[in-house]
Amino acid sequence: RRVRKKVSGTAERPRLNVFRSLANIYAQIIDDERGCTLVAASTLDPEIKSAIKTGGNIEAARLVGQLIGKRALEKGIETVVFDRGGYKYHGRVAALADGAREAGLKF
Repeated sequence: RRVRKKVSGTAERPRLNVFRSLANIYAQIIDDERGCTLVAASTLDPEIKSAIKTGGNIEAARLVGQLIGKRALEKGIETVVFDRGGYKYHGRVAALADGAREAGLKF
């Protein structure tokens, strides 16, 4: 289950990390060499929170993916390493990844 040992992000190709709770989903793009978050998005962001009824579903996860993809491209990040954080690539995690791809991120 140790993910960080296998998946690490660099400045050229940072890590897209996903955290899933029952009520919300969070995504961060992290540069592990500097140990800092470059971009973040979650269902708690005002622009997403106003558009959804609940933050713990697939529709909300896709919106978070699209938002993080848009914010990453604005910062000049085009390719990332996807870190599913030990979660299965299914449901909300897959929807977030699909949303990020729709927004133009490559991984």
